[in-house]
Amino acid sequence: MILVVGGAGYIGSHTVKNMIANGYDVVVADNLSTGHKEAVLTADFELADLMDKDSLDKIFKKYKIDSVIHFAAFASVAESVKNPSKYYNNNVVGTLNLLNVMLDNNVKNIVFSSTAAVFGNPEYTPIDENHNTNPINPYGQSKLMIEKIFKDYRNAYGLNYIALRYFNASGCSLDGSLGESHNPETHLIPLVLKAIKGENDSIKIFGTDYDTPDGTCIRDFIHVEDLAEAHRLAIEKIADFSGVINLGTNKGTSVREIVKISEDITGKKCPVVLEGRRPGDPGILYTSNQKALDVLGWKPKLNMETIIKTAWDWELNKKY
Repeated sequence: MILVVGGAGYIGSHTVKNMIANGYDVVVADNLSTGHKEAVLTADFELADLMDKDSLDKIFKKYKIDSVIHFAAFASVAESVKNPSKYYNNNVVGTLNLLNVMLDNNVKNIVFSSTAAVFGNPEYTPIDENHNTNPINPYGQSKLMIEKIFKDYRNAYGLNYIALRYFNASGCSLDGSLGESHNPETHLIPLVLKAIKGENDSIKIFGTDYDTPDGTCIRDFIHVEDLAEAHRLAIEKIADFSGVINLGTNKGTSVREIVKISEDITGKKCPVVLEGRRPGDPGILYTSNQKALDVLGWKPKLNMETIIKTAWDWELNKKY
């Protein structure tokens, strides 16, 4: 059985859906601080918290867990700068609690939802796994600390781990059953669609003078169902490989391109407010997927139009 920690969240719930569709028995553990119980489709559910080792241990005693997929980290860059204690406690201390409970119960396989924020400002693009890691915020620092802990636990205790690094999870399930629902919402695509829908007054574009074709930032967007597939493939390869793998598209999409595609798909104009650059925002960020292809046999299948179409369908027909 696979334990998905944080499986009621955005990427976690899509991964649970993928695992079940491929014949896996899954149990979800989530404290529902940001996740949604309605997003847990058919899997067993346990209310648990990374900061409560007893709640975790009870799950391992109740179910025969073979492997863990870990999504239960806080993930706002801006919040991590304002409140680093929250991030180091939940993300780092919480992961240590999880790892120690795993080892206490003789479970040694974990796939971790990491982030390309571990790299910091890019020295080159596309970013590969050999790129220096120099996070510029506590969120990225916390994820890099966890990766280093995994490596030490592998050397000392035989832990098998795969840490998947990616930037922008996007889109919603193709069948409309799962979607993106954050409060507050900070992701670009749903913010653009909310502005088009009239739910928000406008979308702010931060910086129009970058060294990019249209002057706006370029970022790496991956459909959440492609990410879910990568996590399942990582579970299937974890006995043969331990380490870090980037998940990317080998190309990026600019903020203005996102707005244009969204307008084309919805048939509506997006109200835009142009602002200055935000401190610490690099002009171009996107990652290589060559190692993901070599190790996992993975590459993204769903394009930007599909990402925005599924996100728009969800905005119009939200289930939670």
